[in-house]
Amino acid sequence: MANVLLHLPELQGMELNHVQMLIKDFSDKQAQQFSFIYRSRRKDPQIILLTCLVGLLGFAGIHRFLINQIGMGILYFFTAGICFIGTIVDAVNYQSLAFEFNRQVANEVAPLAKSLVE
Repeated sequence: MANVLLHLPELQGMELNHVQMLIKDFSDKQAQQFSFIYRSRRKDPQIILLTCLVGLLGFAGIHRFLINQIGMGILYFFTAGICFIGTIVDAVNYQSLAFEFNRQVANEVAPLAKSLVE
């Protein structure tokens, strides 16, 4: 059983629980491979918050591009974050936006990491 905090000490809350469940049956080598790939692809919630706040200065939607929501990013860009209301809501919910993206990344990376080190 792999120790998540040993490989990914920056994880917290729901993200930590999700990753812990994904790699509970991984060997230490598989968990290390997972952590290398996952760390390079995950988005830090603080970066999502900062780019969201930049949206209040006139460059709305950058945070949506970072989490691969291209359509919403374009919509936010051309509507000034849907008149700033969408950007404010996203600033409040930045952790859930980051978690949803990171959960999807973890689900994609887990089988890959397990198959690379078998």
